[in-house]
Amino acid sequence: MGKVKAFIYWLHLWMGIATGIIVFVISITGSIYVFKNEIKDALEPWRFVEARDANYAPPSQLIDTAKTYVPGAEPTGLTFDGKKGAAAVGFWIPNNSSMDFKVVFMNPYSAEFIKLQEPLAKGNFNFFEFIERGHTRLWLPEKIGKPVVGISVIIFVLMLISGLIIWWPNQWTLTILKRRLSLNLSTNFKRLKYDLHHSLGMYALVFALIIALTGLTWSFSWFDHAVFYTLSGGETKAEHHHPHSNVSNVKETISDSIPAIDKAFYKALSNQANPERIFITPTLKDDDDACEIIMYKHKGKFYHHNSYFYDRYTLEPIRVKGDRYDDAIFAEKLNMMYYDIHTGAIWGFAGKIIVFLVGLICASLPVTGLIIWLNRYNLRQKH
Repeated sequence: MGKVKAFIYWLHLWMGIATGIIVFVISITGSIYVFKNEIKDALEPWRFVEARDANYAPPSQLIDTAKTYVPGAEPTGLTFDGKKGAAAVGFWIPNNSSMDFKVVFMNPYSAEFIKLQEPLAKGNFNFFEFIERGHTRLWLPEKIGKPVVGISVIIFVLMLISGLIIWWPNQWTLTILKRRLSLNLSTNFKRLKYDLHHSLGMYALVFALIIALTGLTWSFSWFDHAVFYTLSGGETKAEHHHPHSNVSNVKETISDSIPAIDKAFYKALSNQANPERIFITPTLKDDDDACEIIMYKHKGKFYHHNSYFYDRYTLEPIRVKGDRYDDAIFAEKLNMMYYDIHTGAIWGFAGKIIVFLVGLICASLPVTGLIIWLNRYNLRQKH
């Protein structure tokens, strides 16, 4: 091994020792979280209804029904989850120094009540909220855990690159390549631990880099903005903000008995037919609040969505930068794809399986790496 590779190996070793347990936790929790929706769908039958060849109930009717089950609280979101999915209205409720969250599930066609769910209620263990906190901040306070995770992921990216350099053969032959990529489970443990670390690491390398880099966009805003600036040719990423209605148009309010949120909903539907998922911001607290309807083209995927904003008084459309996938530039589209790339959902169920397996491999790398190092250390001690 040359001096450069020896130095890279030394760096690879100590970066792994410094972050191994963190990478293990992030990877295991990530693999579990990938199948959050599938697991919840299997365990929570109230999320489904019998599909009908009928229109959805007006949003205002669903919101009014939900409010009767959470009195005194204002809803924060209404979701239509496809023809076979229940409609859900969420409520975030202040509770001393924390927040409670409640969800009312209803039949989207009749507005009939199905279930009130309180996932954060005292005594209720929210498994996926626990997993998410472990994945994003190691169950530490956010101000501490989030940067620790982010820095560890940066180190992990450097480890993937250094691992590739260490693995890279000095001479390329089919025999050498086959040996370095082989995984023989029937071989002795001494050989197997190397195969599990080197070969599996190489198989997972590309996907592991993609998962890690998309994850960094949430850990560090500077990284997110730098990627956007580079890919957009120098444009600044627009910060999301809720647009406002023109209060001078109050006198021009379309006078009838239909609530503004219902009118906006029907108008958005006329612009985008057959969305598989719809999210509505249901509460117009201030006089200048605008109606917001988000249409998702694919259920289970967040990237292909268009946001429709309307003046609550005139129903005139309000456009903001980056509001619609259909009109977005490449950098904006990629930004919308980050979550679905990170979870594998962008490639469907097969993509989720790949990300799940890559997460398990990434979790195994600190373990097999530590075993290899301990064996070498013990061998040196004997001599």
